[in-house]
Amino acid sequence: MARLKHLGLETNPGTTGRLPTVAVPGLDATIAEGGFGKSQFAVQTQHLIDAGPNWDVVICAGVSGALDPGVRIGDIVVGTETVEHDIYFSTDRPRPRFGGSEPIITELQSVDMESAEFNIYFGAIASGDEAVIATQRRAEVQAITGALAVAWEGAGGARAAEFSNLPFVELRGISDMADQSLGSDFFANIPITMKNIAEFVSTWCGIRP
Repeated sequence: MARLKHLGLETNPGTTGRLPTVAVPGLDATIAEGGFGKSQFAVQTQHLIDAGPNWDVVICAGVSGALDPGVRIGDIVVGTETVEHDIYFSTDRPRPRFGGSEPIITELQSVDMESAEFNIYFGAIASGDEAVIATQRRAEVQAITGALAVAWEGAGGARAAEFSNLPFVELRGISDMADQSLGSDFFANIPITMKNIAEFVSTWCGIRP
């Protein structure tokens, strides 16, 4: 919220249903905390969808660990799809995949971020209720998903949006490298990572920092 105020954007606290929300008229958006983990995020997203006005899109925005070594801390990954990596089958049945909204992804690809101090990547994001904190596990998750980053909640939001027939897109800033340094890197890098997401979204909406 501090970054939005720094950009001169009005923020209006309120509630939607039983959840606290913040309306940002300048972005034509309402922001809410989604909860921790896939299930809680799905429950709260569905509640917001049902209790709110006629929403246009569901956006899951937050931090994540890098799976691809070319993606660095502070960079942003736009999810072309969200892959639920922690569902295991007794057969070779593929893991659930939820495509990001193609029209919105196309818009995001055209956002001019050349002067930004971070990079924007487009690709899959792995989703699962697991803290990936080892180099070997990072490689395993990337191998089974082909994802650039890994986070917890995305699949829950994607399922709620799909159930409600709403477009969905996941935006993740890189806070850590999904390795043994996660404990220190994650919290230390949240401020810069969320600042970069706010800059990217506001630029998409036509507001320059």
